[in-house]
Amino acid sequence: MAGRIIFHIDFDYFYAQCEEIRRPELKTRPVAVCVYSDRGGDSGAIATANYLARKYGVKSGMPIKFAKKKLEDIPESVFLPTDFEYYTETSENAMSIIRNHADVFEYVGRDEAYLDVTNRTEQDYKKAAHLAQQLKNSLRTSMKLSSTIGISSNKLVSKIASDYKKPDGLTIVEPHEIESFLDPLPIRSIPGIGKKSEEKFSEMNLETISQLRSVDVFTLNGLFGRKIGSYIYNAAHGIDEEPVSPRHDPIQYSRIITLKQDSKDFDFLAKDLEKLCDDLHGTIVKDNILFRSVGIQFIQSDLSNRTKSKTLRNPTSSLDELKKTVIQLLRESLEDQKLPIRRLGVRVSDFTQISGQVDITRFF
Repeated sequence: MAGRIIFHIDFDYFYAQCEEIRRPELKTRPVAVCVYSDRGGDSGAIATANYLARKYGVKSGMPIKFAKKKLEDIPESVFLPTDFEYYTETSENAMSIIRNHADVFEYVGRDEAYLDVTNRTEQDYKKAAHLAQQLKNSLRTSMKLSSTIGISSNKLVSKIASDYKKPDGLTIVEPHEIESFLDPLPIRSIPGIGKKSEEKFSEMNLETISQLRSVDVFTLNGLFGRKIGSYIYNAAHGIDEEPVSPRHDPIQYSRIITLKQDSKDFDFLAKDLEKLCDDLHGTIVKDNILFRSVGIQFIQSDLSNRTKSKTLRNPTSSLDELKKTVIQLLRESLEDQKLPIRRLGVRVSDFTQISGQVDITRFF
């Protein structure tokens, strides 16, 4: 479709960056976030590493033992276990900011999304650059989160562009620049091209996308089959017609804030909880969903975690129902609450999509 403007946004070294946000002193140290296996010890793999650790050759997917070997002479290096609950919360809060900058928002994973911004930028790349910078600033100011954005007329080129300058990058590829932008890039820059395909191209003395462009579609179909062959041929020419389409994969939506002061006072906490409900409800309505499970979360003064949830009789998207349930959960939780609360969160899950006409349960 002519005239589209698409963003691909990617959070830089996401899990490690989340750990740096939580503990700012880690920013000056090599950090590797590890998925430990059940075998104990250093068995497992690196989920992600910050750029300081990458300088020493630590990469995602590398066995933890190898990574420790690479950093053995760096006593300040840090190896941390994954905390997916915290990364999911950070992601959801960031996605709610991103969603507000899009005409159409497509969730891809915890650390990436596509935005169609054609209407709000009036198909103008200068306005698109300004919007992207606003979005990056907004994530940095409100969440201390650094991100990289690629901008072009389609999803494929935007994804390649978001990988072009990292971290904290912004790359704009206007339609007339697509081929010259792709030309010098290695073939593996095309999403979906793995090691085996790359080796096959290497045997044919093809290293860059411009060299790949000289191969006709019939040869590619012969090598990879029609579907993949056509995809590679189109990708080499920067062609991708797939629209940005709303996709909501999160298994829960949540909001969490750090309180102005540690507290276990009901009125003080209730006020902040109601604000979180208002914010969360905006996303629920926008995404056209009903929820059936409501939960609250306390991060206590000693950083331990407490949660309490309730399953409703019927799915709903009512703000009143959400607030009423959350306040009831707060009241019950505070009965035996010993430690003051430092961070406070609300979450909803067990989703149903509203289809066709507005579901009557929304009103009850």
